[in-house]
Amino acid sequence: MTEITIYHNPDCGTSRNVLALIRNSGVEPTIIEYLNTPPTREQLVSLIEGMGIAPRELLRRKGTPYEDLGLDDPKWTNDRLIDFMMEHPILINRPIVLTPLGVKLCRPSEAVLDILPNRQTGAFAKEDGTAVVDEQGRQVTG
Repeated sequence: MTEITIYHNPDCGTSRNVLALIRNSGVEPTIIEYLNTPPTREQLVSLIEGMGIAPRELLRRKGTPYEDLGLDDPKWTNDRLIDFMMEHPILINRPIVLTPLGVKLCRPSEAVLDILPNRQTGAFAKEDGTAVVDEQGRQVTG
């Protein structure tokens, strides 16, 4: 069985779509509702390094204290930005998916297809009805 982990927020449509795409590949992932069970600092740093991004690129703005904390100010170091994410997990953008093929912030939701080891088992459409995968399990483009 392929091991896949999703850092998930069930209130987020993108996160729900990514979870459904993982399941559509025939895998039941380990689901971490990161607002209830935030990653440790070590785990967060490992995820950021695995994605090959800077901590600033993982910050979520909408519906968070981003503006109140002045996080757009370039004075904040990477370590301090991680501190903020540890203090306020809602600042961590989602969903983050970890598979044997890599770690990725899956926005848009179909980005998860790049790191899923298994093919899609059938057609899939996002919650809004947008087709992502056809009946043969192939990604729909354009």
